[in-house]
Amino acid sequence: MPAQRGPRAQAAPAGPPAAAGPQIQLIPAPAEGALDAAEEAVDLLLDSGRAPGDVLVLTTGEEHPWAVHELSFGEKAYWAQHDAREDVFYAAASAAGRTTGRPVVVVAVNGGADDDAVRALPAAMAKAGSLLIVCGDPERITSLIGTGA
Repeated sequence: MPAQRGPRAQAAPAGPPAAAGPQIQLIPAPAEGALDAAEEAVDLLLDSGRAPGDVLVLTTGEEHPWAVHELSFGEKAYWAQHDAREDVFYAAASAAGRTTGRPVVVVAVNGGADDDAVRALPAAMAKAGSLLIVCGDPERITSLIGTGA
């Protein structure tokens, strides 16, 4: 027979509902400096104790040099590193659909076609568990969000 619960056994909801989504931070940077700003954000996250496997970095323009280097060993090895979740993972925003969610997603709006960036922002938000950091030109990001992100 199940135990009966009294009024004290019912907990009140704590904090905002889970559907509230991740916290969003914008780091202003010109497109050509967005990747550097993303790197600085990652360094700060790691310095503050965040585990490297908790962080996904997406780029809308030129790929991060780490991604370029790792892809030179083949897609299979590259994506195996993603699946291992042992380190920060860098990917092109166009590959966001293939990535799994992580507690923190950093997006470098470092160029690329507007359509790619418009798709990248909601994809990044969906992948971010607790924090989404967007690095780039605030005017461009605002206009992209207004376009449909």
